[in-house]
Amino acid sequence: MGKIELILPKMGESVSEATIIAWTKEVGDTVEMDETIIEVATDKVDSEVPSTHDGKLVEKLFDTDDVIEVGKPFAILEVDGEEDDVVEKQIVKDLEEPISNLSTNSEEKNIKSEISNDISTKTDQSTDNRFYSPLVKNIAKKEGINSAELAQIHGTGKDSRVTKSDILDYINTREKNIQISHQTTKETKVSSKEIKIEQDQSIDVKQTNQFIENKDVEIVEMDRMRKLISAHMTMSKKTSAHITSFVEADMTNIVNWRNSVKEDFKIREKQNITFTPIIIEAMAKAIKDFPMINVSVDGNNIVKHKNYNIGMATALPDGNLIVPVIKECQNKNLIGITKNVNDLASRARNSKLNPDDIQGGTITMTNVGTFGNLMGTPIINQPQVAILACGVIKKKPVVLETKQGDVIAIRHMMYLSLTYDHRVVDGSLGGQFVKKVADYLENFDTSLSI
Repeated sequence: MGKIELILPKMGESVSEATIIAWTKEVGDTVEMDETIIEVATDKVDSEVPSTHDGKLVEKLFDTDDVIEVGKPFAILEVDGEEDDVVEKQIVKDLEEPISNLSTNSEEKNIKSEISNDISTKTDQSTDNRFYSPLVKNIAKKEGINSAELAQIHGTGKDSRVTKSDILDYINTREKNIQISHQTTKETKVSSKEIKIEQDQSIDVKQTNQFIENKDVEIVEMDRMRKLISAHMTMSKKTSAHITSFVEADMTNIVNWRNSVKEDFKIREKQNITFTPIIIEAMAKAIKDFPMINVSVDGNNIVKHKNYNIGMATALPDGNLIVPVIKECQNKNLIGITKNVNDLASRARNSKLNPDDIQGGTITMTNVGTFGNLMGTPIINQPQVAILACGVIKKKPVVLETKQGDVIAIRHMMYLSLTYDHRVVDGSLGGQFVKKVADYLENFDTSLSI
């Protein structure tokens, strides 16, 4: 009999680690090739990891809630073979590189020495004997959080482990407290009455996260996805200079066309045709006219994306949000986009998305009209620079210009709002782009046959 290690595979672009959320097999269980052995969660999506061999599970290298790096072994299988050849476990040895990369020259030897000691115990621990993942240490290093301060952070992971969300929440609270302290110092020359008011306000701010559960309030901890959304949205507002432009589009021709084709389309394709793919197609056409809206910011550089990968914000049954991506929209017609939209929306609501389904977006569309909202001012999905919100399509009286003069008619109208990053997208570009999307919608080819 031989033994082999099961390795955590690549989980998608830019994903370097995952958290085990469940083991589907126990030590001693027989495992078949391609049979799910663990369920993992990244900061993007939940996934199942299948076994690459037939065999028997003889050792778990990690527990539930532990964080694994991509490319690292997570379990050992006993398989048929001539010799008992155990592949050397590599749980901790690769930690040396990411940690040492963060160190200065004067600290490098000490850090390497600490890592060497950690390898012998198969774990990376600080002076308070808690495990800190390379990601947490990286964030702490960048934010100037020393080991003593790190030890004071309340961890919500297994064995009080500090997770990514824990340290981001701590940093957010820490920055607020620093701002309050600076503000109090700045106001030292005002009257004693004003000082007292300022101090009272600072106390109120600090206590916003210190509610005591009683009959008047109920404290509900955020789930994992809500914590990730919270951190991502807060980061986006800190990163980009948000600005929003609005236009109104006449959707009457599209509404009438859709009503005329939706039944035949549903019978033939076994799925619905909604307004979402029509809007996404209009966005793709407008991106071709204004390619500088399809960019990202990398330091002082602007990264221009050749593919139009349009994200589609999708509400989940549990109230959370996820953004699957329709790839290369410039190469798809309306039918192709429609099938992509329906497939991704269905799999998103049933937790069947793959990591690659939510990677690589270059611009995002969100439909706030689904909830009856007239318009919205969405937050940019980093590292993109723009997000389009579509309001509810609503009948209203509109002035139309005709050859016989102006008339008032009942039309199906919809507000479009584009939030964009003012660091690289000025009002002229943002305004022209959202107006061009409206123009393509209003000039939709009603003779189109699908």
